[in-house]
Parts: sequence; C-alpha cells; structure tokens
Amino acid sequence: MVKKEDDKKVEKAEDKKADKPQAKAKKKAAPEKKAASTAKATKKAAPKTEKANEEKKEAKPAAEKEEAPAAETKEAKSAEETVIKEAEIAEQQAESTVSEEEEIKIVDRVVHISRVAKVVKGGRRFSFSALGVCGNGQGEVGFGLGKANEVPDAIRKGSERARKSMIKVPLTHSRTIPHDIIGDYGAGLVVMKKASPGTGVIAGGAVRAVFEAAGVHDILTKCIGTSNPHNSIRATFSGLTRLINPEAEGKELYKTGT
Repeated sequence: MVKKEDDKKVEKAEDKKADKPQAKAKKKAAPEKKAASTAKATKKAAPKTEKANEEKKEAKPAAEKEEAPAAETKEAKSAEETVIKEAEIAEQQAESTVSEEEEIKIVDRVVHISRVAKVVKGGRRFSFSALGVCGNGQGEVGFGLGKANEVPDAIRKGSERARKSMIKVPLTHSRTIPHDIIGDYGAGLVVMKKASPGTGVIAGGAVRAVFEAAGVHDILTKCIGTSNPHNSIRATFSGLTRLINPEAEGKELYKTGT
C-alpha cells in the first residue's frame, strides 16, 4: 500500500512537471495570439479607413464646388455694392459742383452803407447797416439789409439775407421787362418801361444795381417822390414781383379756355 501511494505521488509530480512547460507555452502563445488578432483587426479596418478617406476626398471637391458659387455670388454682390457707392459719390460730387457753380454765378453788390449811433448813458454806441443786392444775371435777384458793429459783418449779413430772398423776374429774349409797370413803397414811386435793344440800363443809384444784378440789358426807369435807397429798392421789387410773363400767361389762359 505504501508503494502504491508513493507511485501515485511520483506520477502527480511528473504530471505537474509536464504541465508547467505547457502552461508556460500557453502564456507565451497568448500575446502572440493577441498580436495576431490585432493584426487581423487592423487589416480588416484598413480597407474601411481607405474607403472613408476616399469618400472624404470625393466629398471635398463637391463641397468646394458648392462653396465656389457662393463665393462668386458674394463677390458679385460686393462688386455691385461698390459700384452703387461709387455712383452715389459721383452724384454727390456732381451736385456739389453744380451748387458751387451756381454760387459762383451769383454776384453781390453793396448799394449803401450807413453808420448808426445809439445814445446811451455813457455816450454813443456806433454800428453799421449795409444794404446789398445779389443776382445771377439770369433773371433772379434779391436784396437784404445787414446790421453789425463792424462793416464786413454787416455786408456779410446783408448778402446772406439777399440770397435767401431772391425772386424770379420774367424777361424777354431781348433782356428787357415784358411790359411797363410802376412800383411803389411808402412815399417812393419807381416807373419802369421796357426799351428797345441798345438802349441800356437808364437808372440811377440803387435801382441800377437791381437791374444789373437781374441781368436786364435795356430798360427805362424814373424814381419819383424819394431818393432813399431803401425805399427805392423796395419800390422796384414791388413792381418786379407784379410783372406778368405773356408766354406763361397765354398758356394758362389756353388751358383754362378763357
């Protein structure tokens, strides 16, 4: 019995010794199996990644083609906006040049400058008043009175008011008034008669300045009752504002049927 048990122990020991190399071989084979499985997985994944890359490459040109029209439309819009802005700037410049030319054509003339004294407790305070006329020589004329402590400021104020109060005077082709008229203001009367070509401006003082600024070439005038330049100019303007243009009046009568 003792021998049998010893034999069994010896067999078990030998089996254990025989199993140890197999276990070691299994342990060594395990990483190799893992490496092989990973290699297989990478091989399987490789075609997928290649397909994905190819799909991405194919998708990029399509996206670029889609973006190209969008970029072109943006560039076209920006070009149109720049063209519109340039056109607006050109219009503004043209308007400014036209306004500058119109301002250049307007001529200012000083008719009369008077010194005014105001008596106060401490003495006298002097100021100046300037009566001015402006016109463009094309039938537009105006007058204005400026007051200030200095002469240049008074003249500037008068010219500004004259530009604001300009009126349109109807003129014939021969640059005279269409008909005779009498203007009055206060005690002053100004008789204005149309004249034939070559007569010239027969007027004096302030009245002459008005007709020259308006662009009248031939006219006969006479101041009656006063020689005050203020009253003479106002009487002249009262007559000019009542002038009737025969051509325009005839068209209106034709339209109304009277």
